[in-house]
Amino acid sequence: MADIYEKIRELNKRRQETELGGGEEHLSRQQAKGKLTARERIKLLVDAGTLVELNPFMEHRSQEFGLDQQKISGDGVVTGYGKVNGRPIFFFSQDFTCFGGALGEMHAKKIAHVMDLAAENGAPIIGLNDSGGARIQEGVMALDGYGQIFRRNVLYSGVVPQISVILGPCAGGAVYSPALTDFVFMAEKISQMFITGPKVIETVTGEKISADDLGGAYVHNYISGNAHFCGETEAEVIGQVRSLLSYLPQNHTEKPVKLPYHESDEYRKQLTEIIPSDCTRTYDVKTVIQEIVDVQSFFEVQCGFAKNLVIGFARIKGETVGLVCNQPKVMAGGLDIDSSDKAARFIRFCDSFNIPIITLEDVTGFFPGVKQEHAGIIRHGAKILYAYAEATVPKITVILRKAYGGAYVALNSKSIGADLVFAWPNAEVAVMGPQGAANIIFSKEINESKYPSETREQKIQEYRETFANPYIAAKRGMIDDVIDPRETRIKLIQSLEMLQHKKIQRQNKKHGNIPL
Repeated sequence: MADIYEKIRELNKRRQETELGGGEEHLSRQQAKGKLTARERIKLLVDAGTLVELNPFMEHRSQEFGLDQQKISGDGVVTGYGKVNGRPIFFFSQDFTCFGGALGEMHAKKIAHVMDLAAENGAPIIGLNDSGGARIQEGVMALDGYGQIFRRNVLYSGVVPQISVILGPCAGGAVYSPALTDFVFMAEKISQMFITGPKVIETVTGEKISADDLGGAYVHNYISGNAHFCGETEAEVIGQVRSLLSYLPQNHTEKPVKLPYHESDEYRKQLTEIIPSDCTRTYDVKTVIQEIVDVQSFFEVQCGFAKNLVIGFARIKGETVGLVCNQPKVMAGGLDIDSSDKAARFIRFCDSFNIPIITLEDVTGFFPGVKQEHAGIIRHGAKILYAYAEATVPKITVILRKAYGGAYVALNSKSIGADLVFAWPNAEVAVMGPQGAANIIFSKEINESKYPSETREQKIQEYRETFANPYIAAKRGMIDDVIDPRETRIKLIQSLEMLQHKKIQRQNKKHGNIPL
């Protein structure tokens, strides 16, 4: 009997050594940088008392370049499972105190194993990334490890939600795993992502730049669009991850959890006062959003990137919905390359995980310009068309004001598969704005008139009364109803209830070819 207790004491000693990661000195360095340890991050992520660690004693088996003298239990990554908001999740958390979090063969094997468990058990996978990149001493085995992870990112895309949290460096090949996941979180002054670091760039191109200016949280949330969320501290970022998970289902076979909702007056008087009657004046679409969704339920995604389009999750009577909304106060709500990419990827995520999509439309068209055309606005704009037409979840559009040209078609029109389209009575649905249309259609009359400016205004009004209203489209069935703005939330509630059992069986095929 004494032998078993001795073995248990040895086990506990080994566990304590494992929990020290790379050792007390390395832990102190991590904390001196203002960073949390791998296990501290996990404890913030999962519900108290639910953490279960896997493979804590796994070690690398490399012998070259002195690695045979550097063996650390866990091999630089903590993996396991737990619960967030009472629901299971799987995780990995790279430990920068061990080999700088560098990925080697066994490090990758641990991550791949926990990803497999997540997919097989139908639960989200959360990756907490803090790594200097590949473990160079392991050579091609490290590269093979990245490939094993990338393959699983792709195979499990649309099967379970995949979330990446960057809490330190993420360089070289390491960046492609976060890029393949659904959402990327970053912390200010701590996180960096780049293919080649500042030193390499300076050597090759002569450009000097800091790591933060090259690939910090601001860069990827406001310029590149590679990240979706950022926070000032690690604790804030991990709190955001927990909030996001509350809107998502566990996997593609489920719907998001419905939260309790207390009945209230759904008639919203304020909606008639938000949008100016003058169609050239701007407003903030987020004020409209706040009036149609449950109180304080809007969770914006990519708030700093492509601000001419607002996307995010919200709840209506406790049910999760995805919102795609033009933002008139930025670029008049027009669609450009970045906003097209932003919308298309979000739409496809919602469709993958059974989240109804609501589109609030006030769009002047696709943004004009040589730069946009030469950069491929045709290809990028087509992504929105593809994403909406492909989606089989409930799709509802509300035209708030302007819906012009190809952008009207692209933003979930009836012709590409919208289930329901509503319009406010002040909506203008047309091939183009009245000013431009009048200048083209009535150019001869305007040019030959003794009073061209007066004639132009007369023709603009004539076009507006004839075409730039919702009733022509409603007569042809392209709009299901013209509604009182104050009843918008009521109509959305009714529509979502009607569409809750919607099922569409698409033609059997391997997969489509989205215009990437």
